[in-house]
Amino acid sequence: MQFVDLKAQYRRLKQEIDARIQTVLEHGQYILGPEVAELEEQLRVRIGARHCITCSSGTDALLLALMAAGIGPGDEVITSPFTFFATGEMISLLGAVPVFVDIDPETYNIAPEKISAVITSRTKAILPISLYGQCADFDAINAIAQNHGLAVIEDAAQSFGATYKGRHSCNLSTIGCTSFFPSKPLGCYGDGGACFTNDDMLARRMMELRNHGQDRRYHHTAIGINGRLDTLQAAVLLAKLAVFDEEIAARQRIAAEYDCLLQDVVRTPVVREGHTSAYAQYTIEVERRNEVENALRLTGIPTAVHYPVPLHLQPAFAAMGLGEGSYPHAERAGMRVLSLPMHPYLDRDQIVRIAQAVHDAVKACSA
Repeated sequence: MQFVDLKAQYRRLKQEIDARIQTVLEHGQYILGPEVAELEEQLRVRIGARHCITCSSGTDALLLALMAAGIGPGDEVITSPFTFFATGEMISLLGAVPVFVDIDPETYNIAPEKISAVITSRTKAILPISLYGQCADFDAINAIAQNHGLAVIEDAAQSFGATYKGRHSCNLSTIGCTSFFPSKPLGCYGDGGACFTNDDMLARRMMELRNHGQDRRYHHTAIGINGRLDTLQAAVLLAKLAVFDEEIAARQRIAAEYDCLLQDVVRTPVVREGHTSAYAQYTIEVERRNEVENALRLTGIPTAVHYPVPLHLQPAFAAMGLGEGSYPHAERAGMRVLSLPMHPYLDRDQIVRIAQAVHDAVKACSA
């Protein structure tokens, strides 16, 4: 059994993917070829944003957004400690300081009611993560940001395809950033990402920054990066976009089946009213997680932990002096979360088998 079955997806889309790739091989425009512009337009229209700027990874999307927002040495960016390392890493890479705020223990997203207390004169932005496929509470976050003149940058690496009160993830704030890592709901066959904004100036800045700060060939207005999405990856994404809505619907159906089968034995995902989730992961909470994980592995059920060590407890952030107990909800989640297989090609028999294995493992580990 696959945790994410990219082979099944490819078998379904083989003809379309192969044709798209062959077209690129024939025209030979491997960097910023026509498929990149075509993809950006399709993504922009889908999300409802004025601008889409594709780039080389979700990590570079965060970096470009922070650079475009003018984040630099000594600035503070408020974010969650319960996320993949890249979120805090890109803030620190620019010489800025990540300021952590604990999570809502039910959704795992940043708790908006805790944000105002950590805003200082050095705060320049808020960077919420839309974790596991569900958007953070952007109305509350944006209101705080507006009151303090702050930018809001959504880390939507896991939530492309989700909605918040009828609006699409990636079009909920100053800049939205997503990832096209292969295992994401919309994934390419390598690294890729995109930034979305309705601000013309920010869009122009990110477009230049991703290409060495050029506004035209050999004319560099800023220090940028080599952050371009290559044309072959754009071609793969264009082929996959054709069935993306179907795949999101399948993820949501599978999650509902998991909920029904598992809610009496583990804590299943909480999706707030007015939200839909892209279910980049289907994440439960269990006691004695390592034992449950090992028991599932013995039955052939793959699992993953997203994420076992919150950022404030990572060695790279040790100088911040934030020890255990600083963010109790994030720390508790890190010890209890467990992601089960989730992809659009799980069939009913597999879902039932996984659920039964979870029941058996939890019961055995509780004895």
